[in-house]
Amino acid sequence: MRVAVTERNELSDLDLRPASELAPSLALPWLMRLRYGVLLGQIALLLAAAFIAQIELPLAWLALPLSISLISNLLQRQLIRRYGARRAIGLTLIVDTLSLTAVLALSGGPANPFSLLYLVQITFSAVVLSKTWTWSLGALSVASFGFLFWAHVPVLALEGHHPASGFSIHLYGMWMAFVAAALLITIFIGKVSEVLRGHELEVLRLQTQLSRNEKIASIATLAAGAAHELGTPLTTIAIVAHELDLYAENHAHDEHLASEARLIRSEVDRCSGILKAMSAQGAEMIGEAPTAIRISELLESLRKSFPKVISEKLLTKSAPALTAMLPVDSTRKVLAALVQNSFDANSENAVELLCERVDGNLRFTVKDSGAGMSAETLRHIAEPFFTTKSPGKGMGLGTFLARVFAENMGGSLIFDSVPGKGTTVILELPLE
Repeated sequence: MRVAVTERNELSDLDLRPASELAPSLALPWLMRLRYGVLLGQIALLLAAAFIAQIELPLAWLALPLSISLISNLLQRQLIRRYGARRAIGLTLIVDTLSLTAVLALSGGPANPFSLLYLVQITFSAVVLSKTWTWSLGALSVASFGFLFWAHVPVLALEGHHPASGFSIHLYGMWMAFVAAALLITIFIGKVSEVLRGHELEVLRLQTQLSRNEKIASIATLAAGAAHELGTPLTTIAIVAHELDLYAENHAHDEHLASEARLIRSEVDRCSGILKAMSAQGAEMIGEAPTAIRISELLESLRKSFPKVISEKLLTKSAPALTAMLPVDSTRKVLAALVQNSFDANSENAVELLCERVDGNLRFTVKDSGAGMSAETLRHIAEPFFTTKSPGKGMGLGTFLARVFAENMGGSLIFDSVPGKGTTVILELPLE
């Protein structure tokens, strides 16, 4: 399973998807109510025209397209499950356009003043759906309106101000006006919606970044507080253990007591090391100026920073002449965290660390043949304080800060893992 953890939305408690994704789902209930209202309005108008205004209309035939619209509304949930909200709305608006064309064709054609209802579908699509759907509906509406000039049932009450035969300037003018209105709505509202969606995405990115910075600040606060609160008692314990060691050796001559005192001191040193590591990882790695460095030298210094038992199993490789401008210390810390994670999951075998230039990016690849990670673990791999290690072995900050580093550098961090076959981590950083 391959997971890119950079630029992932962390605000899981809120639905912060952009309107281009949310709008179809939010608009569906209102669209269904609107269609019921339009259907009732059409039925009321047709009945009033037939029985009050005494206009001859083929009511039996008119019932067919209206019934199709009603059935499609009743089947809306099945359409959503099968095609999704966006496509369900698009198909619904196509059905409405064709249904309106049939109703207009049976009730006067282009002379029917309600032909402007075509614009409702176009406007709705421009606000809720994509440009493809909007242009498609606009083209279908224009073609349907034009079709009414050649195929419609005349209604004498609507033909009074048109010539009995021949070219009608008024009707063709209506068609041209409709085409112009459809184009304006499609272009103008579509552009406005596109700009608004762009602003929404930017706001979402800022909200995500703010949430991330808040988490980093809380980590820094935790690290500083822990170092401050635990530093003094650990120093006291270390001093007392040292005095106890001296007493055991020089006065009591108790080797067992001296051994226990040294064990206490070693554990205190271990706790102090953990505090230092937490302090180093607790704050975001910023403020370091990029420096030109040969990548082979960076990888070699990284390899030497590990204990011998690890450095002997770390296989590094890069082009000899490959050079990049990088915040060297931060890059080394991030790579060290990724390499350490690989050895933690793969202590018996070698770990590969490769660096190459790919499409204008500097790509670091850390590959192991360990136990791999499950899909559930991959979903949380770059979250702060998430770890699968045993207590005392890690705090779940290494991959999180590697992700922060990649995002701040404009790069990406990708985890590719198969249970039982190992894990590959790809850190890409822009060379420019």
